[in-house]
Amino acid sequence: MDKRDYYEVLGVARNADKDQIKKAFRRLAQQYHPDVNKAPEAEVRFKEINEAYQVLSDDQKRAAYDRYGHAGVQGVGGGGYGDMGGFGDLGSIFEELFGNFGRTTASQNRRQPRRGADLRADIRISFEEAAFGTERELEIPRMEACDRCHGIGAEPPTQPVVCHTCNGAGEVKRRQQSPLFGAVITSTTCSTCGGAGEVIPSPCSKCAGRKYIRVTRKLNVKIPAGVDEGTRIRLVGEGEAGQMGGPAGNLYVVVTVEPHAVFVRNQSDLLLDLPINVAQAALGATMQIPTLEGTLDDLEVPPGTQNGAQFRKRGLGVPHLQRNGRGDMIVTARVVVPTKLSADQKELFRQLAKSFGDTATAEQPKGFFDRLFGSD
Repeated sequence: MDKRDYYEVLGVARNADKDQIKKAFRRLAQQYHPDVNKAPEAEVRFKEINEAYQVLSDDQKRAAYDRYGHAGVQGVGGGGYGDMGGFGDLGSIFEELFGNFGRTTASQNRRQPRRGADLRADIRISFEEAAFGTERELEIPRMEACDRCHGIGAEPPTQPVVCHTCNGAGEVKRRQQSPLFGAVITSTTCSTCGGAGEVIPSPCSKCAGRKYIRVTRKLNVKIPAGVDEGTRIRLVGEGEAGQMGGPAGNLYVVVTVEPHAVFVRNQSDLLLDLPINVAQAALGATMQIPTLEGTLDDLEVPPGTQNGAQFRKRGLGVPHLQRNGRGDMIVTARVVVPTKLSADQKELFRQLAKSFGDTATAEQPKGFFDRLFGSD
């Protein structure tokens, strides 16, 4: 698409002087800058205005444009309003037109309420404590507002005073003369108060004017029933103190659970391996099993139970963390084959093997019990 005439873009006559061109540019830039004008075509229009002004505000470029048109100034513009064709940082230049484009300066950030940092504490508890809950006392080091000056940094009864350099603004504005925009205002953080807007003539003797001190607090932490490895417990407001009136951060207590000698946990279920002997597996038995509260005497192992068979005892698992009820206990039968037998026991097994028709001869492979117990 052909470029529009630069004079037409700025709405000035071809014999307009620099002041007229500058005024036209300021008016149009303020109207079409994308931070002010949210219309879809505003950005394109602003780039066009910027490009026209780059040429017409420069005597040499303007002379080349008047003589040769756009061909005489090829390569000018195209940088967009973020680059502005080499005019440097226009954030401070356009501050005169638009303020800070909606941005917040560093000094303003320092004087706004800020939330305190979050803290982490690790706690190690037993398997049973994780299942049924417990309570622990923790010592938490953290930053708090100084209790002598109450977080203002000044030695009582004195008070901070307004910074005389920036008059409480936290930043210093300087006016400079620019050949492009005339008077340009730049802002920098006040070096006297560091952006705070106030100074402390008599710093607090306890915090040395820093407003905060490190203390160690004892907190009672309630561990709810049903927590598991890696559970995070949030204690609201028990982290670092906020600044400039901001809220305190949170404390996150991360749980580590010690392993159990017998049980393995699968979410809210307990897994238990129950060793049974060959006779119990074959004939059946009533078994005693451990639980988290003690023992249970009535687990029925039916005759012919195979290795790996599972039995579920409902409600004997771990309490659910965020709802009522408990998980189950899942008991897995592990048939234990003896490795050492007396002579009588071997004879009994041979008789049993013979009753199954499993006899061993030199011509036949050895049967199960002979492979298991050997032969005399």
